[in-house]
Amino acid sequence: MTDTVVKDVRLIKKYPNRRLYDTRTSSYITVGDVKELVLGHEKFQVVDAKTGDDITRSVLLQIILEEETGGLPMFSSEMLSQIIRFYGHAMQGIMGAYLEKNMQAFQEIQDRIGEKSQGMQFGPEAWTQFMNMQSPVLQNIMNNYVEQSKNMFVQMQDQMQDQTRAMFGGFPFTTKDPLKETDES
Repeated sequence: MTDTVVKDVRLIKKYPNRRLYDTRTSSYITVGDVKELVLGHEKFQVVDAKTGDDITRSVLLQIILEEETGGLPMFSSEMLSQIIRFYGHAMQGIMGAYLEKNMQAFQEIQDRIGEKSQGMQFGPEAWTQFMNMQSPVLQNIMNNYVEQSKNMFVQMQDQMQDQTRAMFGGFPFTTKDPLKETDES
């Protein structure tokens, strides 16, 4: 399946020999160079040179894998297991959008903190020390945010169930509470 290449986006071609070719610079690059494009907020697309398929996501996943295997991983085994469990689940699409929105919100918070601290003359070591001191406060804020988000998600799910019952109210559905069921046969 061939996807179209987005205009005004840096095109990287991946050849069968696993080499990446940057069409803008007319040179071969590494996955590390692609990581630098990501860090520089450069828009790019990686396509399979033979088929034309968009393989940007697989290259990004390769970068994440390399980051996770070196240094301090961001994702715990439990979190990765939970993500895997959502594949094929009815909530898969919603989960992807939910994670994306949360990452955007987290990035906005990080950007605001960075903007407010621009006037301060912090070196990298001082900034790291400051963030380590703020870690419990930030963790508390994030925990509150996650709890609020969870509550809103449960409310949304309840509303969806109520709307479904109202929409299909004429059908003879039984409503069983699996927590209250007992086997009396």
